[in-house]
Amino acid sequence: MIKRGVSLYSYQQAQFFKKLDLKAQIREVREGLGTDGIEIIDEAAIPHYPFPSEEFIYDWHSYMARYRMKAVTMDVYMDVHQFRDHVMTHEEAAEHLKQDIMLAHKLGFRNVRTLVLVPTDVIEMCIPTAEKYDIRIGKEIHAPWPIKPGGKIKAEKGMAAAVNFRMVDELLELKERTHTEHIGLVPDFGIFQYRPSEVAVAYVKRHAKNPEAVDWILENAANYSHDEILTLVDEKFPGHGIPGSDVERMATHESSAKPEDIIDIIPHIVSIHGKFYNMTEIPGQPGHYEDKCIDYETPMKYLREYGYDGYIDSEFEGQRDQQDRGIEYLVDEVEQVRRHHEMLKRLSGEWEKTS
Repeated sequence: MIKRGVSLYSYQQAQFFKKLDLKAQIREVREGLGTDGIEIIDEAAIPHYPFPSEEFIYDWHSYMARYRMKAVTMDVYMDVHQFRDHVMTHEEAAEHLKQDIMLAHKLGFRNVRTLVLVPTDVIEMCIPTAEKYDIRIGKEIHAPWPIKPGGKIKAEKGMAAAVNFRMVDELLELKERTHTEHIGLVPDFGIFQYRPSEVAVAYVKRHAKNPEAVDWILENAANYSHDEILTLVDEKFPGHGIPGSDVERMATHESSAKPEDIIDIIPHIVSIHGKFYNMTEIPGQPGHYEDKCIDYETPMKYLREYGYDGYIDSEFEGQRDQQDRGIEYLVDEVEQVRRHHEMLKRLSGEWEKTS
């Protein structure tokens, strides 16, 4: 059964402006959304990470129990530059991840999520620890990475140049070779994004020296490769002032994964990131919402049909493209997440089960 949760990353600016502390965020998920799944980013949510006090751990468990919440996934990072004299070795990275696994266990989490760039051999070194503490390591599938190799997005420049198109296969081969059930995948709905979000377009236009360059990219992205777009926009609009990373964002015109590709990995999913940027009301359907740049309907149909049993945790990132302006322009994160859960309930069939 598809369950609903929230990555507390979604409330980052409410936390920053001290409108919602950790307890208030948990309370909002239960009382405002009527669900029980909690996902956190370790460094953002845990005071004195990676060594929280026993008082915090006790308080965390007490509050989660009070509201009958489930600790779904703890997102962990791998700061390979944390040492002054060298880049972290794979062995050091594995020790770091093992400590995160043990911390997740202390806090009652079922899963830890690693970034897509964490090497497979680092995860392999951590399997005995994951098995000992009964924690599943989920490697994220994040755009522009595909689910299956042979994706269309190929580039020699920008973020796409780092894509390992066999990342998912390598993880599943490791799982089969080691006969473990303690590693898996965390697909991010951003892999089904097929156009730039409205808030991203508005941000790039605000900062471009020539906003017409943005319009040209949007109109022509489907006709050229990413590398060609990077070259052509410089030729046609000299001094446009758009960073290469933003040119790539504006050039998005197809998803990095096909929705049907999710079918084969459903047995290996530990949880899902419900990425979204801007929930707006569907024309002619009051009270129903969508993110116009991400295909949710098709992947959700496959998740229902093929029996996905786990959480989709809302991950709101649209505020990042609005934080360059005054506080009066900032989006209401609580309302955005509530809209996202309206969509999740509708597309998962939750309303049908309770009607």
